[in-house]
Amino acid sequence: MLAGAYILANRKKKYSTTFALTMVLLPAVVAVVIIMVGSDIARAVSLGGVFALVRFRSIPGDAKDILNVFLAMAVGLACGVGYITLAAVIAVTIGAIYVILSITNFAVPTNKPKELKITIPENLNYYGAFDDLFEEYTTSCELVKVKTANLGTLYTVTYYIVEKKGIDEKKFLDSIRCRNGNLNLSIGMIEEKESL
Repeated sequence: MLAGAYILANRKKKYSTTFALTMVLLPAVVAVVIIMVGSDIARAVSLGGVFALVRFRSIPGDAKDILNVFLAMAVGLACGVGYITLAAVIAVTIGAIYVILSITNFAVPTNKPKELKITIPENLNYYGAFDDLFEEYTTSCELVKVKTANLGTLYTVTYYIVEKKGIDEKKFLDSIRCRNGNLNLSIGMIEEKESL
């Protein structure tokens, strides 16, 4: 439910698919850790030390990497406490759900956002200059950055867009080129940047 709410709340923006997948599995892993620790203070303190060691000794990765570390620690904790069967059940069950969600492309949008960079002359007002084209060819458009270029005689305007299904992308780009005076133009996938 939390992953679904996250996806719905961020459907018009670029959301992290790995974070959505992690939101499905992390509560189960945390529940296992809490069950294993129980009310034993020695286990809680040693687990805190292990978490601190892993946090400061590992290379930060994306949300799935952190989930894998927590899952390995939960299975290791279950083994250390002596619940070998439970550790096997945890590893198989959560691992199977993880694989199924990955194979079915859970939370992967069907029409991914793209980054559109348009170079325009300084005398062209970028506000509203391409609105009719965006309305015709995209389902959503967000201006994310404006940068000067060529000693201030040009602007590079960056948008995040989601194209309508079945559009002719070349026709879309040609329409923009007619407006920007055939200056540089690029479109591509947005790099997924995650920092935890």
